Amino acid sequence: MPPKKHSSLDRVLGRLDRLDSVNLTNLVQRLAKERGLFEDIFNALQEGVLVVTIDGEIEYANAAAHHLIGLGDDELVGEILWRLVPGLEPSLDASLDDEATMPVMTREFELTYPEPRTVRLYMVPFHGDHHSGGRRFAVILSDITRDKQSTEERIENERTSSVLLLAAGVAHELGNPLNSLTIHLQLINRKLKKLKASKEIDSVADSIRICEGEVQRLDGIISNFLEAIRPQTPDLAATKLTEVLGEVLSFQQHELEDRGVQVEAETPDDLPIVMADRNQVKQVFFNLIKNAMEAMQPGGELHIKSRADDEMVYLAFGDSGEGIKQEELTRLFQPYHTTKEGGNGLGLMVVQRIMREHGGQIGVESKEGVGTVVTLQFPRKDRRVRMLKN
Repeated sequence: MPPKKHSSLDRVLGRLDRLDSVNLTNLVQRLAKERGLFEDIFNALQEGVLVVTIDGEIEYANAAAHHLIGLGDDELVGEILWRLVPGLEPSLDASLDDEATMPVMTREFELTYPEPRTVRLYMVPFHGDHHSGGRRFAVILSDITRDKQSTEERIENERTSSVLLLAAGVAHELGNPLNSLTIHLQLINRKLKKLKASKEIDSVADSIRICEGEVQRLDGIISNFLEAIRPQTPDLAATKLTEVLGEVLSFQQHELEDRGVQVEAETPDDLPIVMADRNQVKQVFFNLIKNAMEAMQPGGELHIKSRADDEMVYLAFGDSGEGIKQEELTRLFQPYHTTKEGGNGLGLMVVQRIMREHGGQIGVESKEGVGTVVTLQFPRKDRRVRMLKN
């Protein structure tokens, strides 16, 4: 094993008892300068860095670690890491007591303060020399919230696309027997016209007309369904959301009136422009308003409010319906999951897909017996331009 190399500073420290006051002052200044340099380097890192004793006491924390954990400069040092991350010490088990088996560990955990985030912890043991006073762990904390969300979103998108393609295939296959039914009903109708008129023939003709009408209705449902779920790249253009919303409300006005639903829309004309596919946004608004109507009894109220900040434009649809059970909220966007009798469970999934393809998001808050609020987030047009310039 090659001999350990010593720096000039080590050599000076070895002769510490022989230094005069001038050299001792220079040494202290040099140590302070080097400490300041290392502090600046560690504080420039985006990853949190901790030095932890074998008992879990935090001896050092850089600026990123304070930010990630949400504790100030005078609060983190001296804390016990096992208290901040409760599940960590049990997973280390007895290896903490055995120097030969001190583990290198990677763990992921969730923090809820100062904001929800997912953090990856990398923990590696190191052995100090005789000056250090014992075994320690170097702990690296990385914020992986965005990476984790991107991965989960990609998985969800792949699952959604698979379900939609399957549904589209089934719907397409249903078209073939419907076409056959249409042809045979037409043939029966022609033969009936050649027979002598009678009450029985008139009754059969009426039944055939009803069947033809139902076949046409089913064909229309399938056509609309296929149009709704086929993945389509949005044709983005500068869009005023208030105009699109006005068109959808006008189209649904009669149904709203028939159901006795009152609509109160607070949407200022100066709402920022967004880049959107007008037809796809219409479909989003139509689905959400339809859901709200079906969730309310006659006399219900639908409140639509909008606002904007520097990044996003927000539209909130709040109904006075029966609300959604908390255990159902997490499943709202799953394919074929529905809380409505006769529903297909694809409406909100399609809405979510459209919003994601627009670079936006959808959020749902609900309370049983009070109602539901669905909030849409659209990126502002000028925000997109700034992103492209960067």
